[in-house]
Amino acid sequence: MIGRKRFWEEVSVTEGNGIFGVTLDGRPLRTPEKHVLAVPSRSLADAIAAEWAGVEGEIQPDLLPYTRAANSAIDRISAQRAPVVDSLAAYGDADLLCYRADGPAALQDRQAEQWDPWLDWSEQQLSAPLVRVNGIMHRAQPSESLDALRKAVDVHSDFELTAFHDLVTLSGSLVLALAVSRGVLEVDAAWRLSRLDEIWQAEQWGKDHEAEQAAQVKGEAFLRAARLLSLLRS
Repeated sequence: MIGRKRFWEEVSVTEGNGIFGVTLDGRPLRTPEKHVLAVPSRSLADAIAAEWAGVEGEIQPDLLPYTRAANSAIDRISAQRAPVVDSLAAYGDADLLCYRADGPAALQDRQAEQWDPWLDWSEQQLSAPLVRVNGIMHRAQPSESLDALRKAVDVHSDFELTAFHDLVTLSGSLVLALAVSRGVLEVDAAWRLSRLDEIWQAEQWGKDHEAEQAAQVKGEAFLRAARLLSLLRS
């Protein structure tokens, strides 16, 4: 339907056996692969319905983020779950929090102060100690830690993985994403932690307007991913 203009009058949410769908004038929404769009939470179905109720004129994918997330869970992740889990778990081998600046000392101190508690959390709560590295040269992490992190990723449902994917890829940190998913770190704080280096640079040299705009777009997507997790679990 992408590219078409609005053709419906009524948007409704349906329920059956604990599964929720959205209809347009009584016809069920379908994914690009023609599967019926069915989601596991009423809150998410309501959010999707609100997106379609708000369409004016031409259907624009960028204005339907929760619909796109459901489509991805149904069409893509359910069909190739293991590779998706593997790709997200792989971020643990190069987690943002592990790579520290060579200098100056004030930046190193800030990284240690703000990032070390979450690496400690990874070790204590996930049984996944990770090695800190000075500079940007890759250093392999312990295989036992990577196995533990993969298990922590794999507990997410297909729909949760859709949200979790954005938390990981936008922040560059599997540890921060897991902390948000487990409810021990506020999403706003996680986003600031992921941008610690950029914030430092802006403090020293001033803000770059284009970079700030790009960061704002990514930040909104990060917050929306956390909101998706909340909708799925409410």
